[in-house]
Amino acid sequence: MPFEFEVVAKAGAARAGIFSTPHGPVETPVFMPVGTLAAVKSLDPDDLVQMGASMILGNAYHLHLRPGDDVVREMGGLHRFMRWDRPILTDSGGFQVFSLAQLRTVNEEGVEFQSHLDGSRRFFTPEIVMQIERNLGADVIMQFDHVIPGQSDEASARDASERSIRWLERCLKEVQRMEENQPPDRLPLPASPFPTHQALFPIVQGGIHAHLRREAAERIRGVHDWPGFGIGGLSVGEEKEAMYEMIEVVDNALPQTHPRYLMGVGFPEDLIEGIARGVDLFDCVAPTRMGRNGAAFTRDGRLNIKRAEYRLDSRPLDPDCDCAACTRFNRAYIRHLFVSDEILGLRLLSLHNVHFLLSIVRGARQSIINGDFDTWSRDWLARYRASSPLAV
Repeated sequence: MPFEFEVVAKAGAARAGIFSTPHGPVETPVFMPVGTLAAVKSLDPDDLVQMGASMILGNAYHLHLRPGDDVVREMGGLHRFMRWDRPILTDSGGFQVFSLAQLRTVNEEGVEFQSHLDGSRRFFTPEIVMQIERNLGADVIMQFDHVIPGQSDEASARDASERSIRWLERCLKEVQRMEENQPPDRLPLPASPFPTHQALFPIVQGGIHAHLRREAAERIRGVHDWPGFGIGGLSVGEEKEAMYEMIEVVDNALPQTHPRYLMGVGFPEDLIEGIARGVDLFDCVAPTRMGRNGAAFTRDGRLNIKRAEYRLDSRPLDPDCDCAACTRFNRAYIRHLFVSDEILGLRLLSLHNVHFLLSIVRGARQSIINGDFDTWSRDWLARYRASSPLAV
């Protein structure tokens, strides 16, 4: 099999591992920068390589709308299209579709929705989404699931979780059909020439209801021997402590031999808290989105570079950071770029924030291997939380 996962060290629930894929190995825990539209905003693929990114994420919903998954396929797949030769994971677009609360209709067959770009009517089913992800050609693909707000009541959470499991079975059947080169039903083009095998991850739903999470994990494990598992429906409005509790529940309900991907979570403290609870893969749009708005992560909390107090500040964004922004420029200059609407400012903060998160997971991995993860994580979080994050 082209996908394997090896745990090389443990510290409680935290693990250091190696996730093998057709485009190379991924050392875990890992943060995946988000390239929603086949680009991590303001960053070149070479930037990502230089800062040590080993795996990135693309989004099926957005790429289906623009430029079209058929276009990406004609261009040789997402790896060739964006000139990224390392592993890629594509999200199914479930979160994006269900965030269109006023523009979509859900039934058992799938979801009808209006494009946020031009208002055109679209219809996603588990089968169609698998075809889109096949066209994109990522190494890891996510099932199409039913996403609900984090604090949803038990009945709503159960309904969404059970529908997600039924859709998962349809996703698996469609992936198997395409990989066996059976006659396509709705494929826009003949069977894709790449890759020969994609790793389909199921998504454990259940809201903030522990028994629903356990039930979902158990049922999903009974469907197939999956190469890994997604943990979805968190960081969507619930309290952080509730999110951490659900991660612990899922950690105990899933096999220790497979990677776990906590979807859409990637603030500094959440990375460390998630790793401590057995999570291996993370992604989040926050580092580039916040960077474009002037916010920078530092080991002493978050700062807003646009504040007047940095006008004459000769320090780097974070004195302990070795990113290209911190080793070359100071706060006064980067603030000048922002207040002058210079695009370089957005790029430098985005670069720093992504590098910062990548350095956290590298540090966590090394501390697990060294056997001092508990001390490392406690000290890191104590310093970070000592200064309250500034509003941006």
